[in-house]
Amino acid sequence: MAKRQTTKRAVKPVLGWREWVALPELGIDAIKAKVDTGARTSALHAYKITPFEEAGKRRVRFTVHPVQRHKLPVVECVADVIDERLVTSSSGFRERRLVIRTPLEIGGRTWPIEITLTDRDEMSFRMLLGRQALRRKVLVDPGRSYRADTATTPVPVKKPRRSP
Repeated sequence: MAKRQTTKRAVKPVLGWREWVALPELGIDAIKAKVDTGARTSALHAYKITPFEEAGKRRVRFTVHPVQRHKLPVVECVADVIDERLVTSSSGFRERRLVIRTPLEIGGRTWPIEITLTDRDEMSFRMLLGRQALRRKVLVDPGRSYRADTATTPVPVKKPRRSP
């Protein structure tokens, strides 16, 4: 009888279509984010976006209102600029945006993500989590909300095989 081969399984948390997240290096303890697998990149509501150079590095200073429909609190942020990209919004509007990399904290897990900075004041959510930030980290249940902290039975997922 042939020996049965077992595979290790990674357990991925299940997120809903909206979640509370934190961006600790930016000083943002909680911000409601729309989990959008249709969007490639993540976006953060920012204003007073001021690029500058410090010790030979491109940096950016910006302000965030983390609570939608409220002007307070105000969080002043500074981050390294890793790129500048032309982004097309869901409405077809093209905009050149600065890109930063910062740790995302959600459901007790933390990993670095890239975020574009843009004025989302008229949008329902101050942050959009795109598929690049979610890839290989989480599963998304589009019929649920706020699953990150309440999911008691994460779904086991087979790790992808590496080709020889």
